[in-house]
Amino acid sequence: MLVRSLSLRRKLLVAAGLAAIAMAPLAAQPEAKSPSGKPPVDYTIMHAQVILDSLGFAPGIVDGREGQSLTAALKGFQQSQGLTTSGKLDRATLGALHQYRERRPVTRVTLDPAMLQGPFINPTPKDPEDQAKLPALAYTRPLEKLAEMFHTTPEVLVELNPGGGAIRPGATFVFPNVVPSSRDYAGDLKPEWRQTLTDLNVDAHQPAGDHIVVDKSEKVLKVFDTNDTLVAQFSATMGSQHDPLPIGTWKINVVDTNPKFHYNPDLFWDAKKDDEKAMLPPGPNGPVGVVWLDLSKEHYGIHGTPEPQTIGRTQSHGCIRLTNWDAARLALMIKPGAEAVFQE
Repeated sequence: MLVRSLSLRRKLLVAAGLAAIAMAPLAAQPEAKSPSGKPPVDYTIMHAQVILDSLGFAPGIVDGREGQSLTAALKGFQQSQGLTTSGKLDRATLGALHQYRERRPVTRVTLDPAMLQGPFINPTPKDPEDQAKLPALAYTRPLEKLAEMFHTTPEVLVELNPGGGAIRPGATFVFPNVVPSSRDYAGDLKPEWRQTLTDLNVDAHQPAGDHIVVDKSEKVLKVFDTNDTLVAQFSATMGSQHDPLPIGTWKINVVDTNPKFHYNPDLFWDAKKDDEKAMLPPGPNGPVGVVWLDLSKEHYGIHGTPEPQTIGRTQSHGCIRLTNWDAARLALMIKPGAEAVFQE
């Protein structure tokens, strides 16, 4: 069934003019299951994912596999194009993606020292009191940093580079092609924030958002411009039975980049009895990742996460959680004072 399904997709790609790229990746297509036991990376799907990612209709982690995040991303893109929102790579959608076909699914990158710069802290302590003593809640290893840089996971990078080799300056590896077209970030941004944007391969050119809608049923955060046109969409984790999503209309008060985190056990239903309040240092592996967009609803915000693979698949403590790279993109799109509608 996998072979027949892949063949059908490729026939559709031929019709749309995308097949030459999707079928000519820079790394060999795996023929068996991945080391994780999942189906192998599908470069046709990865091609769609990197295009959608570059357009701001984020598919979550770029892994070359179908799933709910890709379905949601396709629906968002289809809505923006006035297409039937099938959530599938149908003929009309492939036709709309055709103009972006020059962005290949993968790219070869030679590592430089900046890409591998730490600090790295491994293991990261679990106790908030111990975390508070660290200089940063940093990545645990270079492979984890590279995975976030290319909007995927360490496991996918291993699959794309069978046989691998030492991760060091000068080494060349295959990555999902999410390299931005511009890093010409605004000059008034803090240097450390500019570095974070660089480390996450966030494009300097983002659409201007006027307001956002967080949709619980679709598990997405949508960004609209002043004309109420959908300009971006991100898969999101939102609320739980203990801390449900606060339905209503709120405002974004502050956009805090590379934030510290005030850990207050009184606000966490699953906190340990002996936990004490602590100020956790900033870092991509902190509880709120690289961005905190504070909401007018007390104790609630929109933020990043240290575990991008869980977005849309787990519960949160009531806040809206995005991948670090998507949270960073949102921070460039939205200004304080923007309206945030939370709906069922």
